Amino acid sequence: MATMLKLNTGAEIPAIGFGTWQDKDAQEDAVLEALKAGYRHIDTARVYGTEPAVGSAIKKSGIPRDQIYITTKLWNNSHHPDDVEKALDASLKDLGTDYVDLYLMHWPSPFQRGDSLMPKVDGVTQVGDSDYVDTYKAMESTLKTGKTKAIGISNFSRAELERLLKETSVVPAAHQLELHPYLQQKNFVDFNKSKGIHITQYSPFGNQNEIYDAGKNMGKLIDDPVLAKIGQKYGKSGAQVALAWGIALDHSVIPKSKTPSRIKANLEGDFKLDAEDLETISGLDKKLRFNDASQGFRWDFYTDLDGKTKHFVKE
Repeated sequence: MATMLKLNTGAEIPAIGFGTWQDKDAQEDAVLEALKAGYRHIDTARVYGTEPAVGSAIKKSGIPRDQIYITTKLWNNSHHPDDVEKALDASLKDLGTDYVDLYLMHWPSPFQRGDSLMPKVDGVTQVGDSDYVDTYKAMESTLKTGKTKAIGISNFSRAELERLLKETSVVPAAHQLELHPYLQQKNFVDFNKSKGIHITQYSPFGNQNEIYDAGKNMGKLIDDPVLAKIGQKYGKSGAQVALAWGIALDHSVIPKSKTPSRIKANLEGDFKLDAEDLETISGLDKKLRFNDASQGFRWDFYTDLDGKTKHFVKE
């Protein structure tokens, strides 16, 4: 049986989700493959450009909508409170559904309002002036419309989250952040949990993703000998152990792949690790963050969190 985890709304989220970032043209086939394999949690976002592919795959699968947990995310160019519901409507249209299960603010940082996802002048990102608290309040309003069942956040620092909790009324149902055995963020995870916020781990395989420059001159997390050795005990791979570690902490994990064999193998990362193995994995924490968009987005992310190395310095 697939592990289900409870949110502060009372709803359940499948522990293993299917990530759809990158490889836009391959996503319809990949999502259909994932649904056939047994995934019932699909993670997408406006900026990925994969919402139409996800919607099409769900339709083709024949699986009833209420059996699939769909997460999508508000993009930075739609942070103005007047733009939030319109952005959600656009996502729903592309997904071919009248509601999502979870709507996240992708980043706390606003871009200039408009149709451009990455508004730039001479290669420099044009930032907006919307406050993420006001953006979130507009997201709270979408709950009343039934267009989303829950709202949450992604990529917030502790200070940003503390301020959000103080100045808004709906506690985020989930916080999606980079988390894997090399970046465990135990203190921050505990803080989120103390507020009743569920953690979803993106990049659960760490530097497996070629886009992360920071992870290029080192071995891949999924090839870590410690994970491989633990895996042998269960007849599992290091990648599957990395997923099982997240699930053991009551987190959902959203691995991505377009290879049918790997799509299936990732779903088999839902198994129980012994306490001694969890203890061993906790010793792998290198406080190594691979995803930090501070410079490109002109916003200093994660300032009070583990693994912070890059800073955005205003001109």
